[in-house]
Amino acid sequence: MTSALRLSIILVLALAAAALGLMAYNAMQPKPVPQAVAQAVPATLTTAFLVAAHPLPAGTLARDEDFAVRSAASSDVPAAALLDTPDARAGLRGALVRRFLDAGAPVTAQDVLRPRDRGFLASVLSPDTRAVSVKVDAESGVSGLIWPGDTVDVVLTQANDKADSAHRMLSETVLRNVRIIAIDQDIVQGADGKDATAGKETHSVSLELQPEQVKTIAVARDLGRLSLAIRSAVGRQNVIDLGTVFGCDVSQEIARQSALASKSTTVVVFAGDKSKEFSVQKHDAGDAPAASGCDVTERTADRGAAVASLRGR
Repeated sequence: MTSALRLSIILVLALAAAALGLMAYNAMQPKPVPQAVAQAVPATLTTAFLVAAHPLPAGTLARDEDFAVRSAASSDVPAAALLDTPDARAGLRGALVRRFLDAGAPVTAQDVLRPRDRGFLASVLSPDTRAVSVKVDAESGVSGLIWPGDTVDVVLTQANDKADSAHRMLSETVLRNVRIIAIDQDIVQGADGKDATAGKETHSVSLELQPEQVKTIAVARDLGRLSLAIRSAVGRQNVIDLGTVFGCDVSQEIARQSALASKSTTVVVFAGDKSKEFSVQKHDAGDAPAASGCDVTERTADRGAAVASLRGR
């Protein structure tokens, strides 16, 4: 055998061995797991709508917490259900529930009468009552914490320029335990109203009143400033009213100045065509100082005179 033939045989065997080794290496490698082809599944569209958060009897004046949100496929949303939008929620605030709604029941436009709907006030009023609106600013209106359905007392604060300093300012409750049936909020752009201040937030509050109370609130609106005092949801019976409160009842300094004024008087001494005034201390027959300007026995008469003076203006 020639050397050339031997070399050819060795080369063929080497190539065969290399091929076998490569095949064995490939056989030892882990086989890739075939990947399943993911098929796109279309997402289901959902819609949020409003439902009753708890049982709502007919005649309820609704609040934000009376409603909850439920989501469902758009095709499963109940017909005429109110969708959860800012406008829908704002419209339901203070709305009158027209029929009983069980917890979880969808809310529709037919289930409620909104404050701006025609006939709202006539529907929400109790028999033989009247609706009267009064203007209150954010401070005297309990800083926006009042809601339709709340009961309040109406307090009148006024000034009597003809009274002494101790009794010039006075405050009294003119209406008690009246129901708020609507609140309309707006921004006053100019100072064209009696209680309006440019840029100040005001509320028009509608009160449910008895016919005789309508005249009271009509006069009180012109006498001075009205404030609302929220009453408790329980125990709404009328409590004993302490009557009119004057400046000397609130301020110790006004009471002190009034007491000093009540203990002195002015004496005018004439000498020829000239006169001179002197301030002297007053004493009663028992040489005791005069009663304070806010003394209970004395101020009872003063209060009656001051109130009569204000109401007679």
